[in-house]
Amino acid sequence: MRLGLLRDHDFRSLFTADTISQVGTQVTLLALPLVAVLTLDATALEVGVLAACETAAFLLVGLPAGALVDRLRRRGTMIVADVLRAVLLASVPLAWWMDQLHMPQLYVVGLLCGVCTVFFDVSYQSYLPFLVGKEHLVEGNARLELVRSTSQIGGPTVAGGLIKLLGGPLAIAADAASYLVSALALWRIRKIEERPVRKADAHLGREIMEGLKFVLSNRLLRAIAMCTSTGNFFGSIVNAMLIIYLARNLDLSPAVIGLWFSVTGLGALAGAFLVNPFVRWFGQGPAMWISMLGAGLGLLLVPLAQADWRLWLAAFGYVLFGIGVVVYNVTQVSFRQGITPDDLLGRMNATMRFIVWGTMPIGGLVGGALGHWAGVPETLWIGCAGSLLSVLPLVLSPLRKLRELTSAPSAGTEMVRK
Repeated sequence: MRLGLLRDHDFRSLFTADTISQVGTQVTLLALPLVAVLTLDATALEVGVLAACETAAFLLVGLPAGALVDRLRRRGTMIVADVLRAVLLASVPLAWWMDQLHMPQLYVVGLLCGVCTVFFDVSYQSYLPFLVGKEHLVEGNARLELVRSTSQIGGPTVAGGLIKLLGGPLAIAADAASYLVSALALWRIRKIEERPVRKADAHLGREIMEGLKFVLSNRLLRAIAMCTSTGNFFGSIVNAMLIIYLARNLDLSPAVIGLWFSVTGLGALAGAFLVNPFVRWFGQGPAMWISMLGAGLGLLLVPLAQADWRLWLAAFGYVLFGIGVVVYNVTQVSFRQGITPDDLLGRMNATMRFIVWGTMPIGGLVGGALGHWAGVPETLWIGCAGSLLSVLPLVLSPLRKLRELTSAPSAGTEMVRK
């Protein structure tokens, strides 16, 4: 990739904020469940509940968050969300230092950080078109996806080292600090939105319904929502059990677990570089279902992991999974942003997040329950095999053959074959 958007001061500030925050988040993604498993000796069910708490906010506040974001300046909303996440995460090492850390606190921190993440993510996806223009959305999303992918490589290695050196609670303190630095970078953005004009007859419930109607009346958005929600459900089953499987069943150290996740992050990095040529070769619609099929097939190698060479065979499968998911995500998010009117962006993104992330806490709970009663390895197989089902809504829709997708903001969808 050439410099492109990175020449722009404001996008560079957003890029910097996202880089710092993503690396810190990778620390917590590994540290929080490891604190539960290694420090508090949590059961598989408790880890599943923790995974559910971290994503439950998308069910609880997802829809109203979109309507509220459309009423607010999105940059300011992101800054507030970053500061609040820093405060919440800082409470974990503080409670540990006072010998008062318990699972209920981790549940609360996971839930409230999830609420902040809902507002941050909806604001960020709605702010990007304003910042770079809709003609640069694919490049902007690909570069930000590159940030996330790179952090998946370096973040877990840093996390594993920090956890081994300092322990999980102090590693989480590093993430708390990263959110404050992210907020500072966002504050440096010069391009400021005008405060949205609130209509005299504005009604939160009616605005929420407008967002729902826009998404559900568009058959291509419906297919994307069904694919992503199915993938997230089974992916959450996998995520709820994967660290337990690596730490307990395979008896790997935090440093090795961190290295494993860093290696698997190579897939997301490769996907960020491959998305543009992939879409050019296959077209937008086929790129979505081909990438998701490849991701599902790669994930089937993960339950084969053992504490020998098969650990790295599983890592290779996770690399393939990462490539597929990144290509799919950049393609479908850019398409969604491109077809949505500016005044509906927050509600569209929130509605999609409500639908596609709303299955994640359910998947986390199901994964925890299955791991408790059926066993951790068996639950991993169920989650990985079930992920293949996510491709069905795409191949059974017009997306299967459509190289270019355009849509009016109404129920009708125009499709172009080239």
